[in-house]
Amino acid sequence: MMYKNELYKLLALEYNCAPSAFDSDESIITLPEIHEGRRVYSPEKYFFHMVTTGRGAVITADECLHSFLREFIKDRAGHWLFEQDNLMGLERELNKFNYTLTASHHMFLPATDATPRCDAPVRWFYGEQIHQFYGDKRFPNALCPEFQPQRPDRILVAAYEGNKIIGMAGCSEDAPHWMQIGIDVMPEYRSRGVGTYLVTLIKNKILENGDIPFYGTSLSNYHSWNIALNCGFRPAWVEIGARKIRKD
Repeated sequence: MMYKNELYKLLALEYNCAPSAFDSDESIITLPEIHEGRRVYSPEKYFFHMVTTGRGAVITADECLHSFLREFIKDRAGHWLFEQDNLMGLERELNKFNYTLTASHHMFLPATDATPRCDAPVRWFYGEQIHQFYGDKRFPNALCPEFQPQRPDRILVAAYEGNKIIGMAGCSEDAPHWMQIGIDVMPEYRSRGVGTYLVTLIKNKILENGDIPFYGTSLSNYHSWNIALNCGFRPAWVEIGARKIRKD
């Protein structure tokens, strides 16, 4: 897998363990810590977060969960911990502390080249040029809702029909040199290759810049999965976390 070593180093920062933990069949539990260089989706330490690269699992969690988690991982292969019947028991335990599971995130790294074609002309936007699109509800995946200094949007590429944007791909720098790609295609232009074309363009631009592109989607979004696969990405890791239950 391309960028395997770089991935293991990044995950080691986020899960407070050694990079070698992700190449092991053994599942481990750690205490959460905040390390410089991680992806920043929250300023707080994780209460619970679990990841696998296909072998064992690494769980970083508050100490109050450790007794439960030791039984949770016992005699189970790490990658099977993400199955629904196991997650149901984990959810019940998290609820005791007013937490609930997030969706699972299925993450991809580049593995092969891709050369999709599309006739639509494109325009590139960088840095502050991107700010004009904040608040545009057509692009919830291509860019953040607003400027976020901890994970700034770096590049956008938009496909046009005349003056109309028909699709947009963007990337945010979620950790130093780690660029997460998102894509939005207008409903009437889907299934025409626009998404695959734009994601490939921005993936190649990121690689040209010496950075690492990565892509994430949900378990059942097979349209998004197919875009990733057609652009030369391959599954690399799966993770799931917990968030506080809101009291309305």
